[in-house]
Amino acid sequence: MRDISEPRSAVVAAALELFQNQGFEQTSVEQIAKAAGVSRSTFFRQFGGKEDVVFTDHEALIEHLRLFLAEGHDDPWEAVCAASEYVFSHFARDPELARRRYQIVREVPVLREREIITVFRYERLFDEYLRRSLPGIDPLDAVGFAALVTAVHNHVLRQLLRGTKKVPLSTLHDALVDVRRRFGVAADAPSDSADDVVVAVFPRTMPMAEVTRRLRAQLD
Repeated sequence: MRDISEPRSAVVAAALELFQNQGFEQTSVEQIAKAAGVSRSTFFRQFGGKEDVVFTDHEALIEHLRLFLAEGHDDPWEAVCAASEYVFSHFARDPELARRRYQIVREVPVLREREIITVFRYERLFDEYLRRSLPGIDPLDAVGFAALVTAVHNHVLRQLLRGTKKVPLSTLHDALVDVRRRFGVAADAPSDSADDVVVAVFPRTMPMAEVTRRLRAQLD
């Protein structure tokens, strides 16, 4: 997955610094524009308001993931995990900026409320993708997996945001491997066999839609 570009990063950095130093409510759009070296009209062309500055990365990420998932993938469960890892990698590239944003969101009620909505948007995106990609999937399996991946992602990301040490992507990757194992959709084991007889054994917890997908892949 390619990196998303953020041409408005200078404005975001300037805004977050002002929010941290003098407070979210006390900071005006004019002050942000001046600190970032842009006009007030340019600011409003790029952002709808002060809240949008804080969440602009998420808006770009959600749109990027929507396009990525729309490409179609042989293993939908893996695609959701890859999307989660992509989001983590984006924020891990500049952990100090991510920590500053996190601290500001924690201190401002209106931003905390929007963050809750934003997390749900990721979860819903994954849920809807699984339902499209795995016809016949039990809705509880789709929403359950989407919710679990999102929760695990947020847990690992908070380790990065609340601390000062680097949290490698492998931490999230290993956690998501465990999510797949616990959910009964662990990655397919490679097979070099060319036999015409297929013997399949699946965990009881594996969703029926995933059983069907794997059998179809073997028989095709």
